Amino acid sequence: MLTDAQCRAAKCTPDKKRARFADAVGLYLEVSPAGSKRWFWKTYANKKEGRLALGSYPKVSLAGARIAREAAKAQKANGIDIVKIRKIEKLKANTPDAETFGFPLKAGRIAISMGYV
Repeated sequence: MLTDAQCRAAKCTPDKKRARFADAVGLYLEVSPAGSKRWFWKTYANKKEGRLALGSYPKVSLAGARIAREAAKAQKANGIDIVKIRKIEKLKANTPDAETFGFPLKAGRIAISMGYV
């Protein structure tokens, strides 16, 4: 398990695309060569690996990332796919007029893939 001191000291060598520092239960800190640090939670659905962004370090602390992971884990246990929900929210936010013809089609495809329809 990571400590806060390890998170502060985490670095990525310039020859690598990114460095990952694992905590526990799929939570990890990803560090870029430029120095940015982001929290991710590794998820699995239908034998495919995915990841959920939980925030940037130090804005989201180690304890905060663990709490966010547990909340996402609870939602997943209730059958809620938070990654797809975030995609719908992002789609709504980036669509100036949510009542356009294309928006219901995209949202509908996501809802069908989530099993809501």
